This record gives sequence, C-alpha cells and structure tokens, in this order.
Amino acid sequence: MSGARDAAAPPAPGPADAAPAAGFEAVRSALSIAQREMGAARALRALSLLNQARGFDCPGCAWPDPERRSAVEFCENGAKAVAHEATRRRIGADFFARWPVSRLREQSDHWLEQQGRLCEPMLRRRGSDHYEPIAWQEAFARAGRALRALRSPDEALFYTSGRASNEAAFLYQLFARELGTNNLPDCSNLCHESSGVALGESIGVGKGTVGLADFAQADLILVIGQNPGSNHPRMLGALAAAKRRGCRIVAINPLRERGLVRFADPQQPLALLGLASSAIADLYLQLRVGGDIALLKGIMRCVLEAEARAPGRVLDWDFLRRHTEGFEALREDLLQQDPARLERDSGISREAMREVADLYAASERVIACWAMGITQHRFGVANVQEIANLLLLRGNIGRPGAGPCPVRGHSNVQGDRTVGITEKPAAAFLDALAAEFGFEPPRAPGADSVAALEAMHAGRARVFVALGGNFAVATPDHAFGAAALARCLLSVQISTSLNRTHLAASEEALILPCLGRTERDLQASGAQFVTVEDSMSQVHRSEGRLPPASPALRSEPAIVAGLARAALGSASRVPWEALVADYDRIRERIERVIPGFEDYNRRVRRAGGFTLPSGARTRRFETPSGRARFRSHALPGLEPGPGRWLLTTIRSHDQFNTTIYSQDDRYRGIQGDRRVVLVNPLDLAAAGLEPGMRVDLSSEVEGERRCLRGFRALAYDLPRGCAAAYFPEANPLLPLASHAERSRTPSFKSIPVAIQRAQG
Repeated sequence: MSGARDAAAPPAPGPADAAPAAGFEAVRSALSIAQREMGAARALRALSLLNQARGFDCPGCAWPDPERRSAVEFCENGAKAVAHEATRRRIGADFFARWPVSRLREQSDHWLEQQGRLCEPMLRRRGSDHYEPIAWQEAFARAGRALRALRSPDEALFYTSGRASNEAAFLYQLFARELGTNNLPDCSNLCHESSGVALGESIGVGKGTVGLADFAQADLILVIGQNPGSNHPRMLGALAAAKRRGCRIVAINPLRERGLVRFADPQQPLALLGLASSAIADLYLQLRVGGDIALLKGIMRCVLEAEARAPGRVLDWDFLRRHTEGFEALREDLLQQDPARLERDSGISREAMREVADLYAASERVIACWAMGITQHRFGVANVQEIANLLLLRGNIGRPGAGPCPVRGHSNVQGDRTVGITEKPAAAFLDALAAEFGFEPPRAPGADSVAALEAMHAGRARVFVALGGNFAVATPDHAFGAAALARCLLSVQISTSLNRTHLAASEEALILPCLGRTERDLQASGAQFVTVEDSMSQVHRSEGRLPPASPALRSEPAIVAGLARAALGSASRVPWEALVADYDRIRERIERVIPGFEDYNRRVRRAGGFTLPSGARTRRFETPSGRARFRSHALPGLEPGPGRWLLTTIRSHDQFNTTIYSQDDRYRGIQGDRRVVLVNPLDLAAAGLEPGMRVDLSSEVEGERRCLRGFRALAYDLPRGCAAAYFPEANPLLPLASHAERSRTPSFKSIPVAIQRAQG
C-alpha cells in the first residue's frame, strides 16, 4: 500500500478538551441507547431504579452511592450497561440453529455482544459445530460427571467476574473448596491485584481507606493513571464538588482526557443547557507511559527538600515515629536519585514536580486515586507502594479527607475477594470455613488467571467453569488463551450474553444463562435481593425489579448450587437447596465466617448498608510490625529502543471492560474504528507516517515477537515516544509471561512496540 492516507480515512481526533465531559450530549447518548435497547416504558422503569435504595446496583463500575441520592443517580455509561443487560433482544435455540460456532467465530466481538440476552441452557457436544438446548438438570448432571471424573480437583478451574454478588461468590468459592481446590482465578488478577498486594504489604489491608465523605473534606486529590470520564463517570461529580469548595486536583496521565479537564454536570440545569461547566484539574501532568515511579520519587524528593528548608514543618514526624517503619531507607533512596534522570524517565520537568510537592506540602488532607494505568505494569506493585510512600510522608492515611483510593472497575470485584474469591486464601478464613461447614478445605495455593491459562495449555486443568466474564478476550495473548481452552474436556459458563469465550473449542461446552442485576429473583421463600461491596468498602443491597428476559433463567446462586449438588452429591456437607431458598441464610453463613459482617441481614437492610472495618482507617496497621511500611523501589528504566514506542492499552468511551457498545469513542473524537493506534503528531512525522495511514504494530517481549496488522495511525495529544491502542484489540501484543512482579497482573500498560507502514 502507498504511503498516502486512505481516501476513506477519518480525520484525526480533535483535542480532548474541545468540550466538557458529560452535559447534554451524555444525556442524549444515555437516553438514545436506553430507548433503542429497552423501549421507552422499560427504559424509564429501569433507569428510575438504577442505584436507588430499593432498586438495583449498577452492573458497571464500583463507584459508591452518595448518602443523599437524586432521582437520576446514574451516568451515561451506567445507562449503557443497564440497556445492554435489559435489552429486548434474545438469543435462544433458533439463533444457535442458524449460526454454527464456526461462523460465529468469524464475527466481531462487538457483533457477538449485541445479539442480546441468552435465554435457555445450551450444550455444544463433542464434535458438533452447533449449540443445542439442554434441560437444566441434564446440564448440571453433565457438568457434575465431568468434575467427578477428574484425576484431581486441581484439574478444575473456577473463574469469577467482578459482577457476581457476594451471595453468588461465597457459594462459588464454597463449591470449589468443598470439591477440593483453591483454583479460583478472577478478574481482579487482571486489574487491581497489584493494588491488593502493594497495600497489603504497606498498610496491612489490600483496599483503599477512604469513603465518599472524605472527598468532601480533602484539600488535594491526585488522580493518577485513571480516566474517570469514561470508566467511572460518577466520580466526576465528586471531583467537581470538591473543586467548588476549594480542593485542588492534580491529574497525572499520559493522555489528555476530556473528563479530567472540564465537566458539565447533567444534573445542573445550566450545565445541561451548555451554559456552565466545571474545570477539574488545576494541574495536568502528561507523564511518559511507565514514568510513574520516577515522577513520584521526584515529587517526594522535592517534599524532602521543602522539609530541609523548614525543619519539622513539612513531614508529619509524630506520625512517622509512631506509626511507620522504613522511612530512613526511603529518604536515603530519594536523596540518591539523579534529578535529571527523574525528569527524563517521567517526562515531567523538575519545576512541575516541585509544584505538585508544594501543593502536597500545603494540604492537610490528601487523597490519591488510581486505576489500571498504575497497576497493569511489570512494576505495578511498586507503583502503588510509591503512592503509599507519598501519602505516608505527611500522615495522609487514617484521618478524615485523606488516604489511598484504588477505584475498581467491576461493580463487585472488591466484594468477591472479600467473601473468598482468591487463589491464596488466608489460614484464618479456611479455619472459619471448616468450622462452619464441617469439611477440611484445601490449604495449598491455587491458580491465578495467568496460571490458569498455563495449566489448561499444559493439560493440567481439564474443566473450566466461569461465573461471568469473557476470559479468553480479557487475558493477554488471545491465541495462547484459545489454544489453552481448546485442551479442556468441558467449559461451563454462567452468562447473560454471548461472547468470544463461548466459542472456545473445548471438547464440550455448556452455556448456563443467568438472571441479570436488573431482574426479579424469586426463590422458594419469595423475592430475593443480593449484596455488593463498592470501591470504598460499603456493602449495600441490590434488588432486581424487571421481569426476567426468559422464564428459563436461573439466578447465579441457584446455578452454583445446582452445579455443586451435581458434582458433590450426598457427600456434601452444605445445605445447598436451603441456602438458595432464602439468601438471608447465605448471608448468615458469611457473617459467621468473615469478620466485619456481624448482624449482616439487619445492617444491609438499612439505607446505605454498612462499611466494612479497616484497621488502616484508624491507624491500626495489620502488618507484621503493626506499622505502615515504606517500600523503596528501583526505577524501571523503560527504554523501548530506537524506532519504538511504549504502548498503553485504553478503553473507549463506548466500552465496559471487554463489552463494546459501539465502534465510536466520542470523547477522543474517534468514530467507526477501534483498530487504531494513537501517536504524538511529531512522532508520526518523524517516522514518515501520516494521520489516517494504515500501519502494523509489532512487539518483542519476553523473547517473543508478535504483530497486529492493519491498524490506523491517528495523531493524538500524548507524550513523544508513547502510543495508545484499545483493549482488548491490542492484547495479543503481550505474551502471557509479561506481568507484574508479585501480583502477576498482565502488563497491558507498557508494551514496547514498533509502528510501521502496513505491509500488503
């Protein structure tokens, strides 16, 4: 192909801050998709229940609900998530009769997800190219036989998506452990595992320490490696409110994202009419991809210099002496850093570092928020611990208006981990489980998501069970993942809609369709509700109110119980049927096993639910020494080499994790195409590339060379030497072996790539 730009190429995206985020356009988009997918009456009912006290929790992000809720307590992307779940489109036996699996594999992920709700259990038999209907009891029996026939329980894998409720997740881990395995990989392995590992070591708890009320008290909020405008839009309201009362906000992100620049609150009449908006970031640092440790060290070094100029007036010495350890080692490390290298590695000037340090030193209460831009690096754990170091310097943990705030993407990924979805369970948890249910759970660590793929590929795991999610696409190295799943005897997927993982070539496959978060759940004792935990450890109820998409659907707890009874039979010590008949009974068992859930059923029925305890919130650090720990780390030294870029994966504005709502990305000005790579315009020119030109992306990581062909190069506002492409389209550039040290989270956010004119 010639070097000229394609005639059909779209124009390069405009600047990210051309217009404020949200506003009327967000309302129009939300109502349009809701009407199209649900119809006017159903859309009105669904949206009126979304995030309301007697309604259902948003199946999208885990941002908490305010104490006083408005009648419209949802964002544009929350409306899209509900519309996707509550759509009128249906997939049943007739669909699968028309569409063989081989033809479905030829369709895009977007097309698969848009076909509608799965309506009845389906089986793809060995050697068949079609799914066919199967009765529930036969499906359970088939899965049970496969699990009983395994040579070892560790040949089974139980994957969990973060949308599962506390009740479903607790039963799911109970099933796996009574079967005899801790193979409980989950989506947290792929996203915030680095946060959990890092904070657990630094402050004794793998969660954040702030609540929504703290945002109303903070003097400074750092938003690092996060794009709330598209991924957590309701957070913008909290940021705007903080800004109005005088809080300063610093955004740190390679891409200049519209939501971090200006926000028009759709709940404000003038903003809705386009007559008012709020600036968000007081300071916007566009650091190099992977430059977070260098920047944080540079800021902390400037804080130490400020302390040297005004001894005893900058650092919180009382807190440091009473509650921390390792400060002297951190100080020595910081003072040894070469300021010129910190500037070069971060891409941020020393003057800008000093400006942030001055804001930090002048602020009594500081919150640091982050997401995947921090965790999905080889050094993701180190990134988080350097954030913790910065907060600890001035005692910004364990007091109102201050603390770490990892913002979760899935609506209950934090709750799933709390109730036992982990491949490395604590001994105290297993002891309590054994005492409550009368069986001895396995003690050996199980497989995380990376190890699960490796085990399937090596033939060490033969049955794959998934409680939600799209595992084959969410992981790196799609070809490896497909080959791994193909070596399974059986895959069992509890799902609401069709996705790529259903088309994996395991010998046999079951699709078990479940109720969504929006739908009425009737069990033997009557209507049920479930509970979830948000990013700030608030546990609250969620009760679906819409009629189910099909009378054949079953709830997630009921499906898990059916599988467990079929696999374990009369030998099980768990009263599965009784637990599913009344979810209060599940919550009673959670209460007796997991600290913090005391009086669960009563407290969760109160408005707003309750907050799980955290020692770090009261400066009781549950580390071996009882003190918060400073942890110093070496600079990563990311240099992709001549003619190469560091590529970060991103989500579009019309996307939730692997679910693609459309091919557009309105906030970045990209329409009709997701196979794009965003590059600084000067870098494009230096490489002899033109905006809109077709290019090939190639990576060489862990000794493996990979190539993705036919992407479109677009000029965008991000630092030189950096590039961005959409997740999951760019995932195949990353081998499975490239993951964060100790957390094993795939390093999607720092992939060295070459970008060349497309061949052929």
